[in-house]
Amino acid sequence: MGEKDVFLNRDVSWLEFNARVLHEALDDRTPLLERARFLGIFQNNLDEYFMKRMGSLYSDARVKFRNRLMPLLDLAHDCFTHTLLKSFKKEKIELLHWNDMTPAERDKASSFFHNNIFPVLTPLSLDSGHPFPFLSNLSVSLGVFLKNQLPEEDDHFARVKIPTHFPQWINLGNHRFVSIIEIIIAHLGDLFHGMEITEYMLFRVTRNTNIDHGDDSEDLMEQISEELKERRFGDIVRLEYWGSGNPHMIDLLRDELHLDEDQIYCVKSGLLEYTSLKPILDINRPDLKFEPWVPSAPPSLSDPDKDIFQTIKQHDILVHHPYESFSASVERFIRSAVNDPKVIAIKMTLYRTGADSPLIPLLIKAADLGKHVVCLVELKARFDEEKNILVAQRLEDAGVHVVYGVLGLKTHCKLTLVVRQEGDEVRCYSHIGTGNYHNITARLYTDFGLFTSKRDITDDVVHLFHFLTGKSTKRDYKKLLVAPLAMKDVFLKKIQKEAENAKKGLPARIIAKVNSMDERDITHALYEASQAGVKIDLIVRGYCTLRPGVKNLSENIRVISVIGRFLEHSRVFYFRSGAKREADGEMLIGSADWMTRNLSARVEAITPVEEPVHKDKILEILEIMLDDHRQGWEMKSDGNYVRKKTAAAAKEIGTHAILMQKARNRA
Repeated sequence: MGEKDVFLNRDVSWLEFNARVLHEALDDRTPLLERARFLGIFQNNLDEYFMKRMGSLYSDARVKFRNRLMPLLDLAHDCFTHTLLKSFKKEKIELLHWNDMTPAERDKASSFFHNNIFPVLTPLSLDSGHPFPFLSNLSVSLGVFLKNQLPEEDDHFARVKIPTHFPQWINLGNHRFVSIIEIIIAHLGDLFHGMEITEYMLFRVTRNTNIDHGDDSEDLMEQISEELKERRFGDIVRLEYWGSGNPHMIDLLRDELHLDEDQIYCVKSGLLEYTSLKPILDINRPDLKFEPWVPSAPPSLSDPDKDIFQTIKQHDILVHHPYESFSASVERFIRSAVNDPKVIAIKMTLYRTGADSPLIPLLIKAADLGKHVVCLVELKARFDEEKNILVAQRLEDAGVHVVYGVLGLKTHCKLTLVVRQEGDEVRCYSHIGTGNYHNITARLYTDFGLFTSKRDITDDVVHLFHFLTGKSTKRDYKKLLVAPLAMKDVFLKKIQKEAENAKKGLPARIIAKVNSMDERDITHALYEASQAGVKIDLIVRGYCTLRPGVKNLSENIRVISVIGRFLEHSRVFYFRSGAKREADGEMLIGSADWMTRNLSARVEAITPVEEPVHKDKILEILEIMLDDHRQGWEMKSDGNYVRKKTAAAAKEIGTHAILMQKARNRA
């Protein structure tokens, strides 16, 4: 078989993923305001794709991608224009044009324009004395053709940037909204006194942000800061314009921005920015949203007065966010460590964290109290670089030992180590997670975390921090799988062992849950295991280049994707290992996907989950996902996905609702 027969195209598979996200907006079982929110998620995903990937694609690849993308864009815009707007109106939520407004509403909008918007606007014209204006990434602009009073004068081009400092939709009262774009268009005459406005057109640009010079600087923070500046001026990879457009203005923009035809997209209806709908999505209409969800404390941590370290010493604690509370588990663990006089050291990795994270003040307090505090901040976390630089500087200024990881590698593992003096001995406690130490995303992303004081695991965590902060080259970890040192090789051996067990007639099964998958050696190993008779279930939220269900190659492999109100983010790996009872197989959780970048270019950590009750819990969750007929999609061998259907599909509630109900029952 050739490569195309064995592997799917990564970019096409990514489009399939975003189509599944879009389907949540198209599905009338999704609450109305959440449908509009999914349109914004679909668009945000697409923006990131263009910023990260499109700059590296050749023209023919861009054209193929565009041809596959256009039907999805048409679906999105038609959904908004012909379905959601009508449904909004039925619910007495109106998005108004200027002519739809009452005189009193126009007066209110005009007052808002002159008092707030007008002073901020800066019209920039193009002529011999004014070069073409700089267009910032993802900025929305009005292009305007102007003519002065002299008839022999040619049209002049001017650009007005739509300000982002204000809500993009203004509430006029009674859930009647008008876009600030609509308000600005109605007042263009105030910006260009004495000029005739002959044409105007709304447009938006996307720049290439995939700028990375490696780690070739002695000062990594300075290098990242320079890369952020360069990113502002990255090549423009997409121009979007709204409506029928103006041919002369489109030609002008294409020439000035040095674009090919396949980089220009017409938005015939709908909106240029669905993420702008936030003021509408945030209105108080709980009947049009997902039911509110408040995570409960994990059962083992339900008593807030009980010593968390004694609890962890008695048994490991497994937590599952957002069904179980991040604040009642991870934050409590850090807070307890800070306030406990027996704790002498705290070490932590930060890949992404919230701007107002409660963990940062806690680490600063720990340093103030004289504890040894080490924080590894990954400065190269994509799109969070600027935020992480500020976090690092804040921690350094407070006396925290801040490091930036291993040269040439991103540090993506999610680890916390607490060192505690207990009598004559020092005891270590660890948290090893699948998700970031981010209090906001912990309410929206599904992730597992393991708290343990088992010495064979915590010793590994100690050694891994020595690798991250010093020059340790230790490779032989007892329990942890560590990338890029040995994780890939260990996974390959585990897959091969399942194949050998299947050939011997022993129980053999593999379940892997990841965000995306493109690692070719792992894929080949799974194909061989499938041919040996191993039943393999892959739960892959995003893109997947493995081809399931191909005769004589992958007949025993199934690929499932689950999309819903929460973002599936946890990474889980299960190997039956010949065990008679399924729950006696090997279970692992951690930070790594089965992707080349995770296994070869990042520092990752995966830990075994050893206590039977925790393995049973994770297996139950995996089986719920594999049997999901509401949020579940199954990949066919050609890379297309189909919704899993049953006769009672309309009554199915899906993985997230099932797990929310189970969490309520436990609480």
